[in-house]
Amino acid sequence: MAATALTTAEIFRAIAEPRRREIIDILVEQNDLPVGDLVQRLRLPQPAVSKHLSVLRKVGLVVVTKQGQQRLYRLNPQQLKPVHDWIKTFEQYWTRSLERIKLRAERAALERKNATPKPSRNQSS
Repeated sequence: MAATALTTAEIFRAIAEPRRREIIDILVEQNDLPVGDLVQRLRLPQPAVSKHLSVLRKVGLVVVTKQGQQRLYRLNPQQLKPVHDWIKTFEQYWTRSLERIKLRAERAALERKNATPKPSRNQSS
């Protein structure tokens, strides 16, 4: 169990960095990308992209395969399951909060509608 918690913590640390989340977003759209494509899309120096990829690889979020001289990077989304499971615990909170916001907005709209004076039908022209 301690190993799982450590892995989960490492995954959270890895995705805490915004550039790494950008890499994940890119790899969700298109897998098997060489580092050069990621460099172009991120507009970062190649060593920086490689360093981010290394962190993502260490926690298992990214898998690398060799194709000739190129290394191709692919997302391993199963490694995000601990993050998903943790965030899912808050789903009820957000659902209830959104329902309360919706009810307040509907009540406010109804109050505005009822507070608006209605034109009289017996007005002389």
